[in-house]
Amino acid sequence: MGKRCVSTVIENLPELPGPDCGDWRLLHTRSRQEKAVAADLRAMGIAYFLPIVVQPRYYGRRKLLVDLPLYPGYVFLRGSLDDAYSADRTGRIAQIIQVSDQRQLDWELRNLHLALTRQAPLEPYPFLKVGRKVEVRSGPFRGVQGIIEENDGRTLSLQVQMLGRGVSLEIDGALLEPLE
Repeated sequence: MGKRCVSTVIENLPELPGPDCGDWRLLHTRSRQEKAVAADLRAMGIAYFLPIVVQPRYYGRRKLLVDLPLYPGYVFLRGSLDDAYSADRTGRIAQIIQVSDQRQLDWELRNLHLALTRQAPLEPYPFLKVGRKVEVRSGPFRGVQGIIEENDGRTLSLQVQMLGRGVSLEIDGALLEPLE
């Protein structure tokens, strides 16, 4: 039996597992089970990566700093298919997603890990594609709906199709929420 890859944790941030641990797989967890899945994987000796960000939460007049998953509902597992099935047997996994481009995901996670180790102020927001309908979720334009116009994910187009005319509004992508 080969050596087990274990994610080591340094200052609340797990070290990114190397390629000798196996292939990346994405675990779609049940609601609010990301940290429990990470603890289960650590106990089983299976390498994983769960990016965590610290965000303020307000409870009445109290402000607390809370560790939250950067990608709610997902944990990155690095190991064999058997490792993924072991994780699935915990009852906390909704789906195991195969990663088709291992090199691309590894590159993306390495850059994300580097930003987290340098304590970059990361603010999660949805991946916004051109042509996707969105709604402004807060601020003075709350409730305004439109279509993403440019690849920057910040330019919102408000259109009147019957006239063949539109206007654009530049807005922070963090304020936008995709509509289904």
